[in-house]
Formats: sequence, C-alpha cells, structure tokens
Amino acid sequence: MANELLPPYRDATQPVELRVHDLLSRMTLKEKVAQMIQIECSVVSPAALSGLAVGSVLSGGGSAPSERASAREWADMVDNMQQLALASRLGIPILYGTDAVHGHSNLYGATIFPHNIALGATRDGDLARRIGEATALEVRAAGIQWAFAPCVAVLRDPRWGRCYESYSEDTEIVRTMTSIVSGLQGSAPKDHPSGHPFLAGRKNVIACAKHFVGDGGTNKGTNEGNTNCTFEELEAIHMRPYLHCLEQGVSTVMASYSSWNGEPLHSNRYLITDILKGKLGFQGFVVSDWEGLDRLSQPRGSDYRNCILSSINAGIDMVVMVPFRYEKFIEDLIYLVESGNIPMSRIDDAVERILRVKFVAGLFEQPFTDRSLLDVVGCKDHRLLAREAVRKSLVLLKNGNDMRKPFLPLDKNARKILVAGAHADDIGYQCGGWTISWFGCSGRTTIGTTILEGTREAVGNETEIIYEKCPSEASLGDQEYSYAIVAIGEDTYAEFSGDRTQLNIPFDGDNIVSMVASRIPTVVIVISGRPLTIEPELLDRVEALVAAWLPGTEGGGVADVLFGNHNFEGQLPITWFKSVDQLPMNAGDNAYDPLFPLGYGLKMNLDQS
Repeated sequence: MANELLPPYRDATQPVELRVHDLLSRMTLKEKVAQMIQIECSVVSPAALSGLAVGSVLSGGGSAPSERASAREWADMVDNMQQLALASRLGIPILYGTDAVHGHSNLYGATIFPHNIALGATRDGDLARRIGEATALEVRAAGIQWAFAPCVAVLRDPRWGRCYESYSEDTEIVRTMTSIVSGLQGSAPKDHPSGHPFLAGRKNVIACAKHFVGDGGTNKGTNEGNTNCTFEELEAIHMRPYLHCLEQGVSTVMASYSSWNGEPLHSNRYLITDILKGKLGFQGFVVSDWEGLDRLSQPRGSDYRNCILSSINAGIDMVVMVPFRYEKFIEDLIYLVESGNIPMSRIDDAVERILRVKFVAGLFEQPFTDRSLLDVVGCKDHRLLAREAVRKSLVLLKNGNDMRKPFLPLDKNARKILVAGAHADDIGYQCGGWTISWFGCSGRTTIGTTILEGTREAVGNETEIIYEKCPSEASLGDQEYSYAIVAIGEDTYAEFSGDRTQLNIPFDGDNIVSMVASRIPTVVIVISGRPLTIEPELLDRVEALVAAWLPGTEGGGVADVLFGNHNFEGQLPITWFKSVDQLPMNAGDNAYDPLFPLGYGLKMNLDQS
C-alpha cells in the first residue's frame, strides 16, 4: 500500500516510471540541467551538491581522498558528499563513478586483475563474470556505485594506446567476455518489479559499456582517431558486443572520443539516438567521456556553447565530465533551451534516463556505503581469483627448440636459478596503466606478489635464486645456473600516451635476453599490453617464450604455470605480427602472415614432467 505521507518519487512501493515522472515534474530547468552534470571530486563543494544538486561525481585516474587512502577513507569521502546531495531541495542522491577497469584500480590495496587483453586470452566468460562480481564488491566497499567498465572495443591495430583495454581483435571473443556486465551489475530476474532489465544492488555497481562505437578500429590505431568503414562493417565488427551488453541490462554507455567516417561520436545523432536508443532500445543513459564535448571544437573548448548544442542534441545525457567548469555548462545549456536551440523534450529525456538508473539501482533507498563490505578489499578469495585469471591468461608461444625436448615446466628443485629483468620484481609494471594513477608507474605501487616472489614460493628450499634487475656480462660471470627466467616488457601508459608507431621491446629487452640466453637456458616472460616485435634471432635463441600480458597484482600465477602446478590455457586474443609494417593485420585478412596467429597457444605435457 502506498505511503500517502511520501511524495510518489520517495515511495519505493511505486512503479519506477511513476517515480521518475513524479520527480521530473517537480524539478526546475536548472535542477534538470544539474542532474546532467558529473564533476571531479577535487572541485566538489556544498554549493555544488546541496545548492545546484549536480547529478554525479567521479574520481579520475589517480584521484583519491589521499595518498594510499584506505577503503574506509574512500567511503567516508563519498558518504559525506552523498549527505550533502541529500540535503538539496529534492534530495536526489548522486552517482559516484570511477575507472575500475581491472579491479578497483584507484584504491591502494585492492585486488588488481589482469587487463582485458589478458582476459581475452582465457576465452572464459564465467571467469569474467566472477571478476565483475569481485570488482563490484571492492568498489562498493569504497562507497562508489558506478564503474566505467567494461571497455568492449574490438581491437584492430595494436599500435593503439588502449590496446590492453580490449579483449580481442575478434568480435565473438569480445562478446563472450562482456559477461563481466552481469558480474558488475547483477542480473535482474525477468519478473523484477522494476520492469527494467538493469539492476545494481548494494553489492553491485552500475556498469558502463564503452566507448561507443568503433574506438578500436581507428586508422593506424590512433587514439581518438577516425574509423573509416561502412555502417555494415561498423555493425558487424564493432557494435555487436554492445548488443550482448544491452541483453544483460547494462545501465550506461559511454560515447567514444573517436570519429566514424569523420564525424565525432560525441555529436553523432544517428549512432547515439537513432541506433543505440532507437533501433537497439537502450533504456539507460549515455555519458560523455572526460571533456568529450570540448574536443568538438578547435582549439579545444573554444566554442563551448556550440559543443554543448551538438552533443546534447545528438543524445548525450550526462556530461562527464564537466569536471572543472560546470557553472559555464549550466549557463550555456539553460540558454540553449530557453532560446529553443535544444528542445525541452531532449532535456526531459536525458533526466528521465538518469533518474531511471538511480531508482532501479536503489540509490534513493540505500544511498550510503555498506560498511560490512570493507574487509573484502584485497581479500584472499579475490586474490585467488586474480591468480586464477593470471594462470588462465598466459599464452605459451614457444617451448623448446626440439619438440621432443620441451623446456617447460621448470624444475622446482634446480640448484641455482637466475631471475632477471626489470619486470620480474615490479608490481607497477605488472599492473600497467589505470592503476593507482592514470598512466600507472613502476615500483611497489600497491599490494601484491611479483613474478620473483612467486618463483621463490614455487621452488624447493634447496634452490638458490639470484635476482639481477639489469644483468651484465660481468655480473653473470662464470656462474653456473640451471636456467634463467627473464621478464621483459613495456613501460606503463594509458590512452594517447601509449600510441606507438614502433612496437620494439623497451628497456634494451632484446639485448638483455640475448646476453642471458647465450649463456643460460632461458624462458622469456613478456609483460605487455600488446604483442611486441620479436626478432627471429631472439626467438631462436631462447628455449621458451610466454606472453603474460599485464597480469595485475598476483604475479604468483605466472610461477604456478611455469613450474607445472597448472598447464597453459591461454590462446592469443590478437594476432602476433612479425613486423609493424604488416599492421593492421587481423585474422581473415587476405595477406595474413603472422608470427603467431589469433588463437595460437601451446600446452605442456605435464605427464612427463
């Protein structure tokens, strides 16, 4: 029975659509426009939350309450902001968002899972779902209700700086891995009283499929570049993963910085409104990328009012990130509505969509952090799940120079082992970008286990391990090693900072491997967000080669497989090229001549180990 003392929008027994329209009817134009804004936490003020009642707040990459802030500090910060939001005239709760793209990666001590390119190597949709569930718990423990994940780009060129955020070059593999949406958001039963397909309870987060659409297909892999293709190609290659996300009820979709045939996605009404909202029936809301509107004019943001006009009329519902000049956005958008350039129906549609997500997610009834979740951050079960993901994602590219004499698995009881390379004992390199900071960085950036530490855990007590970060001929001397484990790979990067025209192994990796392998039987572990150039001489010289991608905090999973506790299961999610001159090159191309093809991956014979 309805509570007659409450306005309908505050009555949880009322249908969602009734609550949405009741609340919308009570809002002024300024309050509606404010709901369409997401601001960065560094500019939050009581005036923005209680006065203007902005709709959302985010922590950008690396933005945190303080250095190495705990989950409790995060929860305190978000709850304090929520308290301010609830003190606004209508008491509409904020949505708080963060880039939890491989675990709650802004939170020190959280479980950091392998990046998407590694998960694509597993082909394991159930694993992705379970990772989504664990990520949601750690994000909610910090008070946050919205994760800007998953990235469902179909990667067509590894020179792209966001290569590791894609699951694969193959559309079907990406579709399989989008099951992470159900893990993040939960699954609403068909007879759920909300009548809507998306749901996010107190142990789930609102998911965000990104970046709509075609961001993985830009010319030469240029970040924020242009994807040239027909609509039929766009639909068949890049749009199909979104269908699976929509089937799972994904609540939000983020527009891409990139363009399609020269038209920026942030102003593409045909794709956002006619296709996504119209043809595909998306009921959630479309959010811009960080300052995505500003990129619609050159110099960036120079004609801001026109940027607002074109993006809002195209179908962007929430503007994220007007992180720093939201007063200007409010002023200009109100002017555009009052002057008739943006119809009031477009504003109402946007705000209805935002409110619908907030109601279905239960934010009006449960706006604050569930403090019972604090202990799940970095817990043993989640770290074991991440370690499982590492094991399943490793791809064995070579195992011995003679098929009758495989090199792996390694002998746990060897007398003396050399572990070498900067990537063998570095959590930051293992995690890559979008970890603690936007671009990531090397070092002990968060809590976890390195490949070196995993190796020490795996071997017998009598085995001596020598670690050389930068081995030299002098340091190797005439020591006798049973074998060497050399971990080489990339520096950390994100987005544009990762765009490359050449994909050689950084940090003198080729020479380090050659020097070690000329003296000691060697297995090379490549830590990278994409395939790198492997020269034929290097491949011939080493006994074994493993693609470990960006495995996250649980480097012990690498040792689990090297030493035969588990077999290799990973298959290449992306073509491994011979030379960058071949790029772009994808399975099915007429001139397909890779070093290792899509789907390649060896196994060990553990029966003989």
